[in-house]
Amino acid sequence: MSERYAYILVNAKKWWNRRLSQNRAGKTTHAFVRRGTVGPKATRHVLFYVKQPLREIRGTGDFIERITGDVDELWNDHSHETVFESYEEYLMFLQGRTKTTFIRLKNVRELSAFVPLETISGILNVNRMARGGRYVNEETFEKLVGSL
Repeated sequence: MSERYAYILVNAKKWWNRRLSQNRAGKTTHAFVRRGTVGPKATRHVLFYVKQPLREIRGTGDFIERITGDVDELWNDHSHETVFESYEEYLMFLQGRTKTTFIRLKNVRELSAFVPLETISGILNVNRMARGGRYVNEETFEKLVGSL
């Protein structure tokens, strides 16, 4: 069993809601942008943990790839996959960083039953979600969201 079956990404409510809106409008490929060169290198699925005030896993998606590199190059190649409405909004999000990570996803969907932090804490044995996210194995993925 792979210890890197899924990765929990921490998302702000604003960006999660925008991603859902784009998904409903027919966007099929999404890019989750991280500040710096961080994030899962290889996994099968991602789980979207929406931080304050919700503190829940609210969705999932299938991992395509992780791309790291220059802020401008990644924007030029994949801006249409992001939640950002403009280049200026993207730059404000990156807070002056020159390198970034795009985590490309498909089949992004909202869960029918959200997973609250209390449940996550019991399964992962943590008091709070790590800001950088974390890998989980297939068994833990199943405990968190069941078989999708």
